[in-house]
Amino acid sequence: MKKLPFTGSGVALITPFNPDGTPNYEKLRELVQMHIANKTDAIIVCGTTGEASTLSDPDHLEVIGKCVEYAQGRICIIGGTGSNDTKHAIDFSVEAERLGCDGVLCVTPYYNKATQKGLVAHYNAIANSIKIPVILYNVPSRTGVNISIGALKELAKTENIVAIKEASGDIGYAMKIRREVPELYMYSGNDDMIVPVMSIGGKGVISVVANILPEETHNICQYYLDGKTDEALKLQLDMLDVINNLFIEVNPIPVKTAMNVLGYDVGGLKLPLCEMEEKNLEILKNSLKEYGVKKL
Repeated sequence: MKKLPFTGSGVALITPFNPDGTPNYEKLRELVQMHIANKTDAIIVCGTTGEASTLSDPDHLEVIGKCVEYAQGRICIIGGTGSNDTKHAIDFSVEAERLGCDGVLCVTPYYNKATQKGLVAHYNAIANSIKIPVILYNVPSRTGVNISIGALKELAKTENIVAIKEASGDIGYAMKIRREVPELYMYSGNDDMIVPVMSIGGKGVISVVANILPEETHNICQYYLDGKTDEALKLQLDMLDVINNLFIEVNPIPVKTAMNVLGYDVGGLKLPLCEMEEKNLEILKNSLKEYGVKKL
């Protein structure tokens, strides 16, 4: 049986910045502490929401290392180490393991659009370079490539490829993965599909909304795991407007904006990400107010 890195709510953590664009490590420490206090089950650092694509390599690795340091073993830390360059992904994954991560999350190679044979070779090369668990990240809307069922079957044969963050938005495809590749654990990669994915055997979520509603996102998962499916569904539906409006513009623009609106002072975004359109900002603010989101 493959080892599951975590069960429940994993936050896809934002990266706080200073005015000069460098990571704000004091704020990062506060965010790690906040998630521990509010029952988040894992922190996924330097993923899409963490603006990994615009971090320098030294900053990327230091942010991962600082999260491990601040967590002090109290919460699972998953390092985002994916790349469209296999060697780069290997180097980052080896370093994430050395830094003490509990696992790595590796996005499907983007832009060069590997074949399925190439995807298998890419992921196996990463997994064979480390001993900690590897979570595949399937997000074809960003990468242009969907991992096929056949490729997943091949990858599932590798001992430390243990799970998939399924963010295709296609529940039918997610069901095919669960039926055809049951040895791979599954996390929802979409906050509006936590309960649907858990209903087909998913183990939780890697979440954007958990940045501002950590305990509630944990509770959706925990209610479902405890058999309280009606409570899980109610909470999922109650949060739906906030969830949807965190994607009114490309992630992580809205969630980082929301955190600043709420007073977290996490800094700005790195170009080409930019400030929200005013009309969208008002929609986001209204949904935060209507749900009653407050700084924790």
